[in-house]
Parts: sequence; C-alpha cells; structure tokens
Amino acid sequence: MFLGSFVALITPFNNNRVDEAALRNLVDFQIEQGSQGLIPVGTTGESCVLNNAEHKSVVKIVVEQCAGRVPVIAGAGSNNPAEALEYAQYAQEVGADGVLCVAGYYNRPSQEGLYRHFKMIHDNTDIAMLIYNIPPRAVVDVEPHTLAKLAKLTNVVGVKDATGDLNRINLEQQLVDKEFSFFSGEDASALAYHALGGSGCISVTANVAPKLCAQMQQLCLQGRYTQARAVHKKLLPLHQALFLEPSPAGVKYAAQLLGLCSQEVRLPIVEVSEETKAKIFNALSQLQLMK
Repeated sequence: MFLGSFVALITPFNNNRVDEAALRNLVDFQIEQGSQGLIPVGTTGESCVLNNAEHKSVVKIVVEQCAGRVPVIAGAGSNNPAEALEYAQYAQEVGADGVLCVAGYYNRPSQEGLYRHFKMIHDNTDIAMLIYNIPPRAVVDVEPHTLAKLAKLTNVVGVKDATGDLNRINLEQQLVDKEFSFFSGEDASALAYHALGGSGCISVTANVAPKLCAQMQQLCLQGRYTQARAVHKKLLPLHQALFLEPSPAGVKYAAQLLGLCSQEVRLPIVEVSEETKAKIFNALSQLQLMK
C-alpha cells in the first residue's frame, strides 16, 4: 500500500519552459522535508498545458532525481485513452512506481466506458494504478460500484478521492475487498477522510508546507487524532488561502515566496491577485515557513 503524505507536485516554469533545475530542487526539498511520495504531472502539475515531450520530461526528471528514495506516481491522465496509455507505458519505462489515472472530461462516458478506459491501461501495462476521481473537473463520477469493479484488477491499488463527499469512502470500503490505498485529494478535509479509514493525502499544500503535512499524516497513521487536529488547525488558513483563486496559481506564488521557483503559470490560469497574495503571505508567515 501507498501511505501518508504525497505531494501533488507543481511544475516550475521559467520563461514558459520547464525549469529543470527548480524541479530537481523541489524533489530534494520534498523528500528532505518528509513527503512520503511524489505525484508529478497531475492537475497541480498543470499537465493539461504541457505538451507530450514536456510531460514525459517532467516524469523522467522526477524519477531520476528521486532515485528510489520515495515512491513516484506519475500522472497518466487523459480523456484520450491512447494518450493515457502512452503516458502510463512511459512512466513504467522510466521507472515510476505507479500511475495516477483520470478520465472522462469532455467525453462524458458511462460507467462502463470509464471501466473499459482504465482496464485498457491496466491490461497493457504492468505498473500500479491509482484511479483519480474528481467529478468537479472530469464531469463524470467514478461511482463506488465502478471503483470496486476496478479494484478487482490486479494492479489497481488505490484511489485519489477529490469528490468532496466524505461519505464516499464509507461506501467504497464496503465494496472493495482487498488492501487498498484510499487517498484524500482535498487538503482541508484530509484529516476527516483519514479518520474514516483513509491511507493518506495527495496534497497541494505539501508543495510549500511538506513537513507539517507529513507530520499530520503520520499522527493520523498512529491514531493520534487529537494531535493531528492541532496540526490541521495550524494548516487550515494556508489551505484556504491557496485555493482562493484557481490552482495552482496560489501555491506557485507561495513557492516563489519560499524561493523554490517562479510563480509563473500557463494560460488559462493566471497569477493571483494582490489581495490573495497578501493572504498567502500572511498564512505562510503565521506558520513561520519563510526564511
């Protein structure tokens, strides 16, 4: 099982190009600060505005720089099954430990269509798969019975739940009958999700507060929920500030304040407003994260 605090890694840019040096430094920073896994080229990694070569380059750089220190689960999502398979096969080829697969957006497939999409990737690779369920972005929902059906496939080992429905894990755990990684995809409800049986969180906030995010997840894994709640309360203003405007603009601005990379994003995402910048600055200051 994959467990703990995994970071939905941002993709740093410099003059509209992937900033390889900053990306390698981000990998080292995350591991040194306690993140237990890395997720490159997901939503927060702006995968939808990376071209094919950039997508593959980011995966390869992260795997190389990580060098087996923690698991790397590469984003391999697309509403085009052929493209999703290509990304999954490439992730396997360069040594990633797993792939995170999302589907459905714009196509709006049925539950059977979703199942066949993910099964096609599964049947043509030999790598661990996490299903990424995010109805607000993908339009369609991987319903509990579909997830349970997918879980019967050998290499489908977990889910990233960004439904915003805390009851969802209850329904899924009643149907999934094997060891399975249940990851929250929402920082603000990660504590509650874990208390219901979750395995960890794939976190945006961990880009800039990895030590605290990892600490909270470790406390949860130890069943120390009173202490975990205290860390959660400290982090909550930062969670809220980072999502005042479309992500990852907020977390990239926070990363710039920490000297990790530029705040540069690609259209149609734009830099956050001055008002939001002030709130992010204040949240980071309260946590004493800035040097």
